[in-house]
Amino acid sequence: MNISFEAPDKINGLMTITLEKEDYQAEVEKTLKDCRKRANVPGFRPGMTPMGLIKRQYGAAVKVDVVNKMLGEKLYEYVRENKIQMLGEPLPSDKQEALNFEGEEPLTFKFDIAVAPEFEAKLSGKDKIDYYNITVDDKLIDQQVEMYQQRAGHYDKVEAYDAEQRDMLKGDLRELDADGNVKEGGITVADAVLMPQYMKVDDQKKLFDGAKLGDIITWNPRKAYPESDVEVSSLLKIQKEDVKDHEGDFTYQITEISRYVKAEVNQELFDQTFGEGNVKDEKEFRQKICDMISQQFKSDSDYKFLLDVRKHMEKKVGKLEFPEALLKRVMLNNNKDKGEKFVEENFEASIKELGWHLIKEQLVAAQNIKVEDDDLKAVAKEAARAQFAQYGMSNVPEEYLDNYAAEMLKKRENVDGLVDRAVDVKLTAALKDVVKLNEKDITLEDFQKMLQEK
Repeated sequence: MNISFEAPDKINGLMTITLEKEDYQAEVEKTLKDCRKRANVPGFRPGMTPMGLIKRQYGAAVKVDVVNKMLGEKLYEYVRENKIQMLGEPLPSDKQEALNFEGEEPLTFKFDIAVAPEFEAKLSGKDKIDYYNITVDDKLIDQQVEMYQQRAGHYDKVEAYDAEQRDMLKGDLRELDADGNVKEGGITVADAVLMPQYMKVDDQKKLFDGAKLGDIITWNPRKAYPESDVEVSSLLKIQKEDVKDHEGDFTYQITEISRYVKAEVNQELFDQTFGEGNVKDEKEFRQKICDMISQQFKSDSDYKFLLDVRKHMEKKVGKLEFPEALLKRVMLNNNKDKGEKFVEENFEASIKELGWHLIKEQLVAAQNIKVEDDDLKAVAKEAARAQFAQYGMSNVPEEYLDNYAAEMLKKRENVDGLVDRAVDVKLTAALKDVVKLNEKDITLEDFQKMLQEK
């Protein structure tokens, strides 16, 4: 066997692998013997088919399989041992000559290999990068307190409807005929729930203003929700396609009016939000919220910091030269169903991401960053905590977070993303100690505007 590699321009590589008969013949013979044991050929008992017949039937196919497997192993072994930073997969070269698998002459294979450009990505204390500390003001804390109050609120029964309070009505619906009488055989719905403030048409919405228990309102569901047959069908308990047959007026007799009342800021709310006994007064409650928001903002600040590291490094490293023609072939090979147009439209963005990936690889190596099981568990747990927080659950017991994170890690489709996240977390923490931070205080509003501008 002979393997050679040449890359005159350092980014377009050509690997040539020549296999002699003795390189693969022993494995071919072994495989054919296994085929003979399993072969079921008419006229011969299992395992007793003449080897000559086995070779005629299976010899060429077996040889191709053995050679291809050996090629893959030797190619990647050579790349690994010679520290060739290969981009994507090797592709059969245009210089490949026709092969004769039926004969016994040497087989020579040629592969085009995209090689990463050579460059150096380093950071030190001489590199100055902005770091934004998002300030937590009373307005943000007030908004969070209000959210907790709303989520912990309850409904009270009231006597009159108030649209400003977003009251909820319960009542009985009856379909009317063209003369305004209850329609014989028409639709009737008991305990139908309405929130008039969500109606799309004002003149229908206003029919309910000031309504009291027992009042009967004549209105038109189809006119109230002109663009949503789904809402009308749900209200009338009919199929969506049947809505067109019930576009007349209905009466609605109010049997119950409920008003949502947000929770008071008291010990009950403290306990419900942060666990029993963990917060003793409003001052501690607001401080706890402030700390929680600050921790959330730290992740946002770190995210922006890494974006700025990327921008700084891309400028510092400069334009990287890639084997674009070869990489387009690789991209097309990986997206055969999408075609050349897809490659052309997405190639520039793909190359930009590839450049950052290579830069980040060097930064990760320079900081000796390795992702351990504990790192994966930590980021999975934070992801779980964030998901629960979206539903206002800020006091989830640790054992639940641990179990949720463990379930996330069982799914292969989650692991790659969590590994990337763990690398980013560790790299960000390390680089904050390497570069000179230009710390700036910023409001959340200005921070969000800055991200949108980017």
